Amino acid sequence: MATADDTASSDTAALQVAALDPVVVTPTLTSRTVDASLSSVTVIDEEQLRRQDPVELRDALQSQPGVDMTGNGAYGKTTSLFLRGTGSSSTLLMVDGVRLRSATAGSPSWQFLPPRLIDRVEIVRGPRGSLYGADAVGGVVQVFTPDGSDPGTWLEMGAGSFNSHRFSAGTEGERDGTRYALGIDRFDTDGTEIREGSEDRGYDNTAGHMRVTHRFDNNAEVGAFGFRASGTTEFEGSTPAQEKNTDYAIQVAGVNGQLWLGDNWLSKILISDARDQNESFTDGDRDSVFDTRSRAAQWQNVIVAEHMEFVLGGDFRRDSIESTTQYEETERDNAGGFAQLLLGFGDLDVQASGRYDDNEAYGHKTTGAVALGYKLGLHHRLRASYGTAFRAPTFNDLYYPGFGNPDLDPESSETTELGVRGQFQHWFWDLAVYQTDVEDLIDSKQVGGNYLAFNVNEARIRGAELSGGVELDQWRLAAAFTALDPEDRDTGNVLQRRAQRSARLDLDRRLGDLSLGGSLVVSGHRYDDAENEDRLGGYGLLDVRAGWRFAPRWSGRVVVSNVLDKEYATTRNFSGWDYLNAGRSVMASLRYDID
Repeated sequence: MATADDTASSDTAALQVAALDPVVVTPTLTSRTVDASLSSVTVIDEEQLRRQDPVELRDALQSQPGVDMTGNGAYGKTTSLFLRGTGSSSTLLMVDGVRLRSATAGSPSWQFLPPRLIDRVEIVRGPRGSLYGADAVGGVVQVFTPDGSDPGTWLEMGAGSFNSHRFSAGTEGERDGTRYALGIDRFDTDGTEIREGSEDRGYDNTAGHMRVTHRFDNNAEVGAFGFRASGTTEFEGSTPAQEKNTDYAIQVAGVNGQLWLGDNWLSKILISDARDQNESFTDGDRDSVFDTRSRAAQWQNVIVAEHMEFVLGGDFRRDSIESTTQYEETERDNAGGFAQLLLGFGDLDVQASGRYDDNEAYGHKTTGAVALGYKLGLHHRLRASYGTAFRAPTFNDLYYPGFGNPDLDPESSETTELGVRGQFQHWFWDLAVYQTDVEDLIDSKQVGGNYLAFNVNEARIRGAELSGGVELDQWRLAAAFTALDPEDRDTGNVLQRRAQRSARLDLDRRLGDLSLGGSLVVSGHRYDDAENEDRLGGYGLLDVRAGWRFAPRWSGRVVVSNVLDKEYATTRNFSGWDYLNAGRSVMASLRYDID
């Protein structure tokens, strides 16, 4: 007969296994554990985000397996993410299933995503063009906001260094088949100097999200959701005294539904709208406006049999821009169709997928992928995969006056990967090695005194990633190491702004109502230029944190970032000065859970 202690022990073990091998949806568009997805995946869950309490999302993403990030200073400044050494426009950012990026610049605005409104992040490394279409060369980072499955209402406020303040509140729940989630977040700071001897450059961000989903008696669901972040960020001009700032907004909104058309056939539909907008000023005078919008519709079907899962779907997307810059074209359409087959034969799993895209700006593109997984006993699985992907040329690449080239082809890639994972009750480890070959890299060269966009370079990126985690008693440990060889095949040089070595260690310990922890991030040197003559040194950063639940419903947290006050830069201005990041800082917060 099972006792209460036996039941509690079993529940704890189940939670530990779920934390170490969580269910993910991004790699295959269906629910699968990380191990069964046959992909290299890192999950940052709500507990990790709350425990680390990052001021910016890049603090949680930096030096995760395969992830390298650069920024033009701290607090809302331009940030780039290089996944497995691919370019900043070659990683797809999804927010609740909707792609979000600038259609002119090409890269997402990572710096404006508020961590306190994020419930979960899934980082899928490796090509996903056969499912998602353009820009998933390095992989996909999907951000999820709360969906109403964790009932409760909370308020939080905090303050810290550089005259920083924040306020957050949220509520989730379910009633009569309707789930709901609402949240708001406000952060503002005077910021720090991002150029030595200059003024502090401030930042503010006001964000909110909502989701309402109703489930009917026949298990059909309909819902609506939205997310928006907006504010102002200040940055450097051509002289220290010059005042420059950008008013920005990023948002996604959509309606979705799903219906079981039979016992084994689930049909889903998503209609969405995404926007990336900014208006820039110098000394109060408006310089430019770049507003981009992407409207999309997707239909997806999942058919399940005993040893098979089949995914079939199609989507349509229209990108449009409004700008003070006069583009030759301001709108383009993309239609795509995709299919995926997931098979299981005992210890052997097979995945195969393919996609066709037709874009009115650059023509059609076909991508595909295949993955094999084989179980070695109870705890280990080998995996091997091959996939193709492409990056679409942006509106700037194609049409920016004096720079764009309407004859550009998309960048295309081929990736081969081998991996092995050990999955145990209290710990896991994962090793992956890969090679990505990229052709028709979009770059620029000087023609007649002007720089024009061309397909000029080829790149070969080789890498290895080792990660692991432990959940034991009240200890939680996560570790990662990445080795990268990103080579420009035309010159033999290292691709610019990529660090070739990085590591991360997160360690936390709970002691009753008290929790203590720390994160160590290490990154090697990088080159700021393609010629590898402008070297930026490596760095190591240490953050420490403590949390205390000091009364029913009340808790406090203190985070000290960059404890050793390390001065470092990951990018350099074209004039030769470094973009400085923040030194040592402290953030303290107080939270009240209403129910």
